[in-house]
Amino acid sequence: MMNNPRTWKVGLVGYGEVGRILAEDLRAQGVVVSAYDLKLDSAATAGPLQAHAAQHGVQLAASSAELAAGADFIVSAVTASQTVPVAQACAPAIQKGAFFLDVNSASPGAKQRAASLIDSAGGRYVEGAVMTSVPPYRIKVPLLLGGAFALELAPLINSLGFAAKVASHKLGVASATKMCRSVMIKGLEAMVIESFTTARHYGVEDAVVASLYETFPGIDWEKQAAYFFQRVIEHGRRRSEEVREVTETVRDAGLTPWSTSGTAERQAWVADGADAGWFGEKRSPEFARSADWRIEADRMLAQVSKKD
Repeated sequence: MMNNPRTWKVGLVGYGEVGRILAEDLRAQGVVVSAYDLKLDSAATAGPLQAHAAQHGVQLAASSAELAAGADFIVSAVTASQTVPVAQACAPAIQKGAFFLDVNSASPGAKQRAASLIDSAGGRYVEGAVMTSVPPYRIKVPLLLGGAFALELAPLINSLGFAAKVASHKLGVASATKMCRSVMIKGLEAMVIESFTTARHYGVEDAVVASLYETFPGIDWEKQAAYFFQRVIEHGRRRSEEVREVTETVRDAGLTPWSTSGTAERQAWVADGADAGWFGEKRSPEFARSADWRIEADRMLAQVSKKD
């Protein structure tokens, strides 16, 4: 049964954007899927997840442990800070030989701690590093795998539509690749928001954007800026947690994480603004969908001006 992934019972811990996309693509193939998310524990946040599960035939579990007890293959897709706690919650109930794929944006050290918990309980831990934004690729998003069971898992999940490659049999290599990439990607997001919003304040945004087009002609800066603003407004909290993991990765390499610390603060600042309603109602269709980054920059500047 374990050699036929289409007969697996797949458990998703984390039913956010990534979890829901995986659920949709797996259910479309007839794979049995269950899910658990902390948001299910609150009446204020459970509704949209329950509606999605009902629409796609996903079974909802009452806890991580309940989900683990009935799953052949577990995917942990939560915020970075929950990487180890999820492993702790699943380990006591995990089935012997069940695969545990950890795709969280956590440091190599966190992945190693999570692996120890799962492997010592009889599960088979595999670290996963998602190497770009999930929505455009969905289940086929480029995925690096690492750990002793990575080589075994890769062809199995690829038969379900994943696009996984083995980075190393050694834990930490895949996540280190992801973390170092995030220094650049999440840092660029933060820099664009800071630069463009400041430029907007001074009325020099057109000149700044024109200069960037000249220096880096391969990037559509208007389109890229709109996308960066959208993603950080919608997912800044998760991103700030990821970058805090990046700072630990940098620090473990012996460097002081000056730039990543600033990136985490900027991402969190935008997330705080989103929580405070700067950009409109979170669950509305237009939330974080402005095609023009100037609209969102003006909203930020309006809030800053209130403090003067």
